Amino acid sequence: MSNPAVTEFPDVIDWTEAMEQCGDDEEFLMELLSDLRGEIDAQIVKIDDVLENSINDQSFLLIMRASHVIKGASSNLMCEQLRKTSTDLEQTAAGANGIAMEDKAALDIATEKVKKEYAQLKTAVDNYRDFVDKIEECAE
Repeated sequence: MSNPAVTEFPDVIDWTEAMEQCGDDEEFLMELLSDLRGEIDAQIVKIDDVLENSINDQSFLLIMRASHVIKGASSNLMCEQLRKTSTDLEQTAAGANGIAMEDKAALDIATEKVKKEYAQLKTAVDNYRDFVDKIEECAE
């Protein structure tokens, strides 16, 4: 592909591998990348909702699930930065999930760790959105 976005965003996607996953069908890959953006946005809304409210016994489980969805979808499309940051968030949330609600100090520490990993995921999401916007712009 001669699209400049591919070389401009090398950390976002391994284009060659993603094309192989799609049978070298660029149009299909573009459709999947657009679908992934929608799925990511839906999961980000879920995580934002959890973090904007008081932490409860389901909070970290919900974050784990949402980040797991992002991890799986981004892995299939060779989006390494999204895969790595969503994996890190999923693992951090999993570690926090076992903390007793009564242990406020440990919950506060765990929540801050989760928020830190979430900030990294948000950066990866922003990079991904920029990439998809650029490839769509170049395709027009």
